[in-house]
Amino acid sequence: MGRPSSYKPEYAEQAEKLCKLGATDKEMADFFETTEQTINAWKKAHPEFLESLKRGKQEADANVAERLYQRATGYSHAAVKIVANATTGDVVQVPYTEHYPPDTTAAIFWLKNRAPQQWRDRQDHVHEAGDSLAELLKAIDGRTRGLPTGG
Repeated sequence: MGRPSSYKPEYAEQAEKLCKLGATDKEMADFFETTEQTINAWKKAHPEFLESLKRGKQEADANVAERLYQRATGYSHAAVKIVANATTGDVVQVPYTEHYPPDTTAAIFWLKNRAPQQWRDRQDHVHEAGDSLAELLKAIDGRTRGLPTGG
């Protein structure tokens, strides 16, 4: 028998909230004044704790995915400008719509992660086990022929 657990039932709700805010296991360990090893032990020993972490992380990930999608495709939202009349000094709230155009970097990131086979940068070249060294060198030589050489 080891030392009694320092786990308390209210930790499940607190951990879920921390995960919704993007906390890592290390940050949770700091919050609960324990170690990551203890956090992992709590996950195994207390199913409600593990489920609360999953719920919190799933919600946080879904929120980020939604925001990334909005950045990738562009979006608009209602906003308010606060202006002062130079003559009278009266402060007025002026409603308007803020527009954000699609963001190319966000779109590329989204596509590379959602459809990696179609959008990845890297090309995989597969060689059959029967390829001899001479055949591989010949193929490489054929690809580099005609390229300028240094000098």
